[in-house]
Amino acid sequence: MDIRNSFSFELPTRIEFGAGVSATIAMVLQELGKKRPLLVTDRGVIDAGILAPITGALEKEGISFEVFSAVEPNPKDRNVMEGAAAAVAFGADCLLAVGGGSPIDCAKGMSIVATHGGKIRDYEGRNAVTGETLPLVAIPTTSGTGSEVTFSSVITDTTDKFKFSIRHPRIAAKVALCDPGLTASMPKMLTAATGMDALTHAIEGFTALPAEPLADACALHAIEMITASLPRAVRSGTDDMEARTDMLMGSVLAGISFSHSDVAAVHCLAEALGGLYDAPHGMCNAVALAPVMEFNLPYCAKKYARIAAAMGYSFATDEEGARKAVTHVANLAEEVGLPSFASLGVKEEDLETIAAYSAQNGSNRSNPRPMTKEDYLTLLRSMMR
Repeated sequence: MDIRNSFSFELPTRIEFGAGVSATIAMVLQELGKKRPLLVTDRGVIDAGILAPITGALEKEGISFEVFSAVEPNPKDRNVMEGAAAAVAFGADCLLAVGGGSPIDCAKGMSIVATHGGKIRDYEGRNAVTGETLPLVAIPTTSGTGSEVTFSSVITDTTDKFKFSIRHPRIAAKVALCDPGLTASMPKMLTAATGMDALTHAIEGFTALPAEPLADACALHAIEMITASLPRAVRSGTDDMEARTDMLMGSVLAGISFSHSDVAAVHCLAEALGGLYDAPHGMCNAVALAPVMEFNLPYCAKKYARIAAAMGYSFATDEEGARKAVTHVANLAEEVGLPSFASLGVKEEDLETIAAYSAQNGSNRSNPRPMTKEDYLTLLRSMMR
């Protein structure tokens, strides 16, 4: 981007980062003047024992709360509607999302419906939220989506099997409590998939057409941290808290980057696949990232070369650097044990639908290479081979 051009940068979320910051939740709610939070989470977070210390901190301060734990992976429109009804019935004055991207994105949708009414898909797009929403505090438990610092939410329409996005600064968390210790219980495959999701956010945030300098800076630092730390975090589990800390920081930076830039064709494909097959979002991003980068390379070799430099490579030309970046991403996905595209079970007869949904995605226009439905079909067929 030419930095002489004007741009706008807004970060509505206060970020508290560090070991143990999740224990300050009662104080944060008191600072916000909130007394009746509805906790939004999923069964995995509860079963991992992550929620209990947080509810204990609230009980110790006499804060009344209820728990909504019916959030599914790839949060569904029905989850949002049920959660919003629960928030209204409880008389919640705020939402507290604890988990990965699914509970946080679901809570963002709930915050709209609980205050605006209607159905969640009524708010699809960038400017459909017209008034204030229920305040949200986010406590991430994975290092992947960056949803705790973005003002976007991705929800699955269960009728159309289509993922749609809502974007508005009003749905961003007021506070994000980013505690690396909460990510230590992630199993290897979840660590790998969410880590590649974060890397996708950084790479697409940097190369998307709306990219701007502050988002670029966050993206490049995120790429450096994630590529260095992800293999260690996968190998070492809970033993390498330095790697876990760097991964969470990289995820936060990547979230800031793409939220202020955009995502692009990788996410268009991943959201189409996730909507149709209910496949894990991070996994879909991981298997699509290197093939899309290869497809895009003639249109953004210079930026891919800067990515290669952030990964630690030296090179003589932008073309050489760009190819090193693509190769590194493919090798990294293999190194951390992620499966191939074939593992998603994509059916030949679904390729037309996947391509059409990808082309319809609101972020398609941000891809550095112009992409039509036919381009997506070409890309998908090459990935199938």
